[in-house]
Amino acid sequence: MIRVSIRKRTYQAIYRLLNRVSPLDSDCGELCGAACCTKEKTGEEMGIYLLPGEDKVHDRKDSWLKWSAEDAEDYDFPESWKGKVYFVQCQGPENCRREIRPMQCRTFPLTPHINDAGELSLVYNDTELPYRCPLIDEEMLLNESFVKATFTVWKHLIRDPFIYDLVKMDSEMREMALNELMDKLGV
Repeated sequence: MIRVSIRKRTYQAIYRLLNRVSPLDSDCGELCGAACCTKEKTGEEMGIYLLPGEDKVHDRKDSWLKWSAEDAEDYDFPESWKGKVYFVQCQGPENCRREIRPMQCRTFPLTPHINDAGELSLVYNDTELPYRCPLIDEEMLLNESFVKATFTVWKHLIRDPFIYDLVKMDSEMREMALNELMDKLGV
């Protein structure tokens, strides 16, 4: 298990903050039929990796999430990550415990990005998804309170060196992909 500086009570406080905001005034899952947590919509087992230390907030015996522990070294994680990472799969939106859903569910469709100057910003998630997300595809205007809370949370989370390493690695991969695209286009 990766040892992080973020404590359980800190994650709980972050969860409480993010429980007060939402990307839209309505349930964004209604736009896509909750595709992000429904195997029937995508044909794939959907899931996410918990951030280091986030497992402390969850009860592995709770049946709404299916758990697996993976070796970080076997997957595309930063070099600093050694040990187990937890992959969780929602057992359908009807079973969702929304008040304790994982961090990356809470901040979607935004993802943190650290530029070359070390500055944090938020961008629309650019990970290849097995479904269409109208929030991303249409670059829908998100609630300002959601954007502000999400930025505050990620600003705090990246103080942990392991989470910083993950966000930095993802940001560098995003920049490389953009540069490759620009080269192909001759820009």
